[in-house]
Formats: sequence, C-alpha cells, structure tokens
Amino acid sequence: MAHLGAYSGLFIAAFLAATILPAQSEAGLAALILASPASFILLVATASLGNVLGSVVNWYLGRGINRFTSKRWFPANAQLSRATSWYSRYGRWSLLLSWVPVIGDPLTVVAGIMREPLLRFLLIVGIAKTSRYI
Repeated sequence: MAHLGAYSGLFIAAFLAATILPAQSEAGLAALILASPASFILLVATASLGNVLGSVVNWYLGRGINRFTSKRWFPANAQLSRATSWYSRYGRWSLLLSWVPVIGDPLTVVAGIMREPLLRFLLIVGIAKTSRYI
C-alpha cells in the first residue's frame, strides 16, 4: 500500500480540508487505514502534516486580511467577528479547536490576525490536528 499516489492524495485532501476551501480528509484516511492498517502511523503523520500546513496558509492569510475586512464585498466578516471574539476570550488555547468543522478554519485565520507567534501556533494546532486524526 506504500503508493506515493495514495499518500500524495491524502496529503492534498488534508491540506485543502484545513484551508477555507470545502474539503474533507477523514474518510480518505479511514479508507487508507482499513486498506493497510500497518501504515497507520505514516498515514496519520501524512494527514496531520497536510492539515497543519493548510492551517499555516490560513494563519498567513490572517496576517494580511485586516485590509479587506472593512470592505462591503468581504464575505466572511460575521465568521471572523465570532472567531475573533472567541480568540480574544479564550486566547491561543482556542486553537485546540482548530480541527472542529466550521469554527476551526476561522480560528486559524484569527490567530494570524491576532499575531500569534508561528511556532506556538504550529505546536498547538499540530497537537489538535494530530489528535483528531488519531
């Protein structure tokens, strides 16, 4: 089962699932684990790496998104407002919920807006995303 294509596909699915694009990676991971249970650790590591790197894209987007939030055409003001409020209330530990559908992606964007240090962001999001896959 050690096919590069399977791992690449899983990585891409996990990466896209962590960005603001609608995607899912859990079903693909589960199917690959069922096909090759011995590869569990490598499959979880691949999915986790892709998902964390997708969250880093969100973090970088957050670093520069403030210039657009005042625009009427900006589509995510309500989500970002809720996520910013959540992040302000609970701080960086709210990133432990970065794996949760609907709220996780905006939280990672807000971490960039709030200038969360990248290394701390990587540690917390890495723990959350890997735990979810396990």
